[in-house]
Amino acid sequence: MPKVIIVGAGLVGALNACYFSQLGWDTEVYEYRSDVRELEENSGRVINLTLAGRGRKALEGVGLKDEVVRHGLEITHRLVHYVDETTKAHPIARPGEYLLCIGRRKLNTICLDHAEKFPNVKLFFKHKAQKVDPIDGTVTLTKLETQEKVEVSADLILACDGAFSAIRRSLLYYPRFDYSQTFLEDGYIELRIPEKNGKYAWDPNLAHFFPRGNILLVVFANTESKTFNVTLFAPYTKFEQLDTERKQTSFFKETFPDAFRLLGEENIIQAFKRTKPQPLVSVKCQPYTFNGKVVLMGDAAHAMYPFIGQGMNAGFEDCRLLNECLRQYDFDIAKALDVYSKARPKDAHAINDIALRNYHVLRNTIRGPYYVIRRIIDMKLHSILNSLWIPYPSMVLFSDIPYHKVVEKRIQQDSILFFGMTFIGLVIFAYCIQAIF
Repeated sequence: MPKVIIVGAGLVGALNACYFSQLGWDTEVYEYRSDVRELEENSGRVINLTLAGRGRKALEGVGLKDEVVRHGLEITHRLVHYVDETTKAHPIARPGEYLLCIGRRKLNTICLDHAEKFPNVKLFFKHKAQKVDPIDGTVTLTKLETQEKVEVSADLILACDGAFSAIRRSLLYYPRFDYSQTFLEDGYIELRIPEKNGKYAWDPNLAHFFPRGNILLVVFANTESKTFNVTLFAPYTKFEQLDTERKQTSFFKETFPDAFRLLGEENIIQAFKRTKPQPLVSVKCQPYTFNGKVVLMGDAAHAMYPFIGQGMNAGFEDCRLLNECLRQYDFDIAKALDVYSKARPKDAHAINDIALRNYHVLRNTIRGPYYVIRRIIDMKLHSILNSLWIPYPSMVLFSDIPYHKVVEKRIQQDSILFFGMTFIGLVIFAYCIQAIF
């Protein structure tokens, strides 16, 4: 059987291991960090994962969807918190559609455990990737415990080693490889709302949003305890202003009063002491495949801002689509990778742009009447036209419509509404003129 090397045992790498283990391929996974399953606390980011339709479909392909859903919380509504402590709930999408909130570590563990059940899968931790040779199909790594350099080879190499991928970096001088990364002027810090009397302090089945213009606070339930993970997004200039404990606590008290009471002053102070604001990066590149042997996947190919909740979902979709390409072309690796690489960047670039635009929606538009009115119109038209008019959030989150097609359909819908409203306005105007004269 062919052999595949997967660099990175995070979410996308682990799910790829599940797919290739079921194909019977000899599968070796190399990870820079320790085994996440053996850590007392995940050392990676804790920005909550929201598993949507694309991600669930990819998990279904390896028989893990039901297992994952069992460990998650269904989120059907977004609860917007205003400064005066009033709230308003908005549905995430159409009735029956929901996001699944689940811990990163738990999901990673489920995928790794499943892959490791197969005898053709080998997992290697504390192995740091250095470079890849797409001509020979080899990866050079360093064993961190001994500093020994090792070289491994395979028929197919999957780079799933994250936004700052070492494999991708070693390919930067490959002919005709386009690459760009963009950092937001905003960063984020993470806090945690403790449990209250052994229970969640708020409704765990809601996504809590606090839009404040150029500042956004997002709160999701932690599925591995009765706590809430809290993420504050703000310009770096704002974080620089919060340079004393008094300023930090005053900022939360004035800007997010209801969240402030649950967080508490000491919790806020310790969060600012514990970590500095973390950067937010978007990565675009193409092609994704090199010499018919190496393919970039997940964040290594298209890291995106976390404001549409599609980073993991798009990465999982990568796994499913690559598997489908391999099957479609009878496991001709070079042909399958060529087809995959020609199609996927267009969609990945589209979802990167969607994620950035949604940041502005979450910080501003979601508070205003336009957002509510547009949602009502979309739902009414959908009830009349069915699949001919699908609301934008549903297309992004719960369909498998290619992302670039989603953008095209959204533009078409905007144009139809603009001309429709213009026509109605002209009719009303003409009627009023006729009535006057």
